[in-house]
Amino acid sequence: MKRVSAAVDSSKLAVSCMPFISSRFSDRVGNMEDIMEKIISLAKRRGFIFPGSEIYGGLAGMWDYGPLGVELKNNIKREFWKTMVYGRDDTVGLDAAILMNPKVWEASGHTDAFTDPLVECKKCHTRVRADHEDEIKAHEEIHKKKKEKVEWTEPRKFNLLVEAKLGAVEEGKLSVYLRGEITQGVHVNFKNILDSSWRKLPFGIAQIGKAFRNEITPGNFTFRSREFEQMELQWFCSPLASRTVRTHGDSNADLRGKWMPDDWFGYWKEERIKWYISLGMEKSHVRFRKHEEDEKAHYAKAAWDIEYDSPFGGWKELEGIHNRGDWDLSRHSKFSGERLAYFDDETREWVTPWVIETSGGVDRAALFFLIDAYREEGEGKEKRTVLKLHPKLAPIKVAVFPLLANKPQLVEKAREVYKNLQTTSYNLQPIVFDDIGNIGKRYRRQDEIGTPWCVTIDHQTLEDDTVTVRDRDTMEQERVRNEELNSFLQKSFV
Repeated sequence: MKRVSAAVDSSKLAVSCMPFISSRFSDRVGNMEDIMEKIISLAKRRGFIFPGSEIYGGLAGMWDYGPLGVELKNNIKREFWKTMVYGRDDTVGLDAAILMNPKVWEASGHTDAFTDPLVECKKCHTRVRADHEDEIKAHEEIHKKKKEKVEWTEPRKFNLLVEAKLGAVEEGKLSVYLRGEITQGVHVNFKNILDSSWRKLPFGIAQIGKAFRNEITPGNFTFRSREFEQMELQWFCSPLASRTVRTHGDSNADLRGKWMPDDWFGYWKEERIKWYISLGMEKSHVRFRKHEEDEKAHYAKAAWDIEYDSPFGGWKELEGIHNRGDWDLSRHSKFSGERLAYFDDETREWVTPWVIETSGGVDRAALFFLIDAYREEGEGKEKRTVLKLHPKLAPIKVAVFPLLANKPQLVEKAREVYKNLQTTSYNLQPIVFDDIGNIGKRYRRQDEIGTPWCVTIDHQTLEDDTVTVRDRDTMEQERVRNEELNSFLQKSFV
């Protein structure tokens, strides 16, 4: 069978760009420099992430999420939505179409920005026009200060957007693009949302969805892919607001309507980095980095990244926070002929809102949460691999075991406990029943996939209706009455 030209060896693809291993990982996995190979192996073996269409040789930059991986991604998206939409009264959600009128990408600047001959820095993947010698020299100077040598790809005519065709008749098909970012779906719907939800400035529109980019060099496992998922907030605020408020504390919530875009920019920076830390990411493993003037996107008045200290090349972008100014609404107003503005009742004038954007990758978040949670503990027969994922992110929340799989009474009671938890513990879903292998192997299996609690039904359960609850992180065990099990786990989960 002939393989497609973009077929790849998935193991080589995943670790092809790993020149640097952060020393901090030695404290968690011993003196080893193959942490990414371990995580990639675990991800496939336990059903988190598979190479896309692997039986046909794969396709570079494409990944499939298995039973545990899809639960991890869904949990990340659920927590984002709970925080950014359900947890606020000034934000609404949107799910825009992947395919849009091609004029959208003309107005946004994407078709112009990515059709010139480009060269790409092999070190940081920054793309520069091949005929802009001053930009090339400036970029090389940045790396020179870091004592890094820059190598460039050969010039090529490159378009970041992935083209598609629509239409039943071959010669009449319309050229469209798979969206290169989910952002534009929000901006073209600004008027619709304003008219249908009666929002006042400032307010936000959140969205989660797939995006596609024709990356030249996908790699580092799922970090740089051609198909990926984004979770974003587009925050619309007035550039005419009063400058009386300069702090971002919750005590000033009633005054936030007077904040300038710069105030909101600072606010959302702090909110987003706190979100990752609240879900278990170690504080010392994330930081802010301000974009240099020559690396800011064409729409950005200001741009900062939240970066993660990765095992493949050090600090890597996790999420971007951008001040987009009025670029998007102004451009779409010009190209569409529709007035995308807000009428300010106080000033009695039309205002084109500025946009503060938070743009994170679901796939990158999943990868970095996996890396951050990975541990190897103990020695010899006691050695274990454990994913210390926050319970809210763990793919499986609770595993229920019979102590012995060949004792019908224990199995029957374990099934009863399992079914009861399934029907009464929505926040703890999914819950699994596991009777494969001895109890030690089951514990190790659940540790490796990040299950916070294991509930074991033993002979004492048959006598006094108590069960053993084992904590993943401490491995401590506690006897809990069956009737109190649900409330005990719910309390631990919170």
